[in-house]
Amino acid sequence: MRQIPNLLTILRIGMTPLFIYFLFWGNGHGYTIALFIFIIAGITDIIDGRLARALGVESRLGKMLDPLADKILVLSAMVSFITLDLVYAWIVALIVLRDVVVTAVRFALEYRDMPMATSNWAKGKTGMQVGAVIITLGYLSLKAYELTWLSSLIEQTNAIAIVMLITMLFTVYTGIDYLVVNRESIRALARSN
Repeated sequence: MRQIPNLLTILRIGMTPLFIYFLFWGNGHGYTIALFIFIIAGITDIIDGRLARALGVESRLGKMLDPLADKILVLSAMVSFITLDLVYAWIVALIVLRDVVVTAVRFALEYRDMPMATSNWAKGKTGMQVGAVIITLGYLSLKAYELTWLSSLIEQTNAIAIVMLITMLFTVYTGIDYLVVNRESIRALARSN
């Protein structure tokens, strides 16, 4: 029982290649299966954290693996959307840059057992990124199944671009907020090196 939260996190990482496979399979079934896999992975993210707290088995490994698993899945999806010409590369590049910088700082602070503040903004950021991916996958499924009136509406309103832009702005904001809130710990970390 103690290992279930970490196993769920590892399962989420393992679902990423499967998700990518079906995403690039390309027809309506592939997009729908990719959407289903992504939603299941998102559910495991909710379950593993709650289960770890309920069982009292929160671990250092789990605290490092859980956000890493989220980033691997979400960023893989977003980079794939560039390949599918669904989103501008610079938007995804800023999202990736923010997540890489914050994750590197987080791991460095964790490794040195230095204090690190997290905020609810980070959970909101992950939720927004997951929502943007789900909306984009939903659009791909609608288009593949030739529900043209709805997919055309999405295209005409530039809904995907707008959702991704808002997601990027919020992601960058949360990264800046994280660095500002943790500036004393980051300075101490820099001095210790």
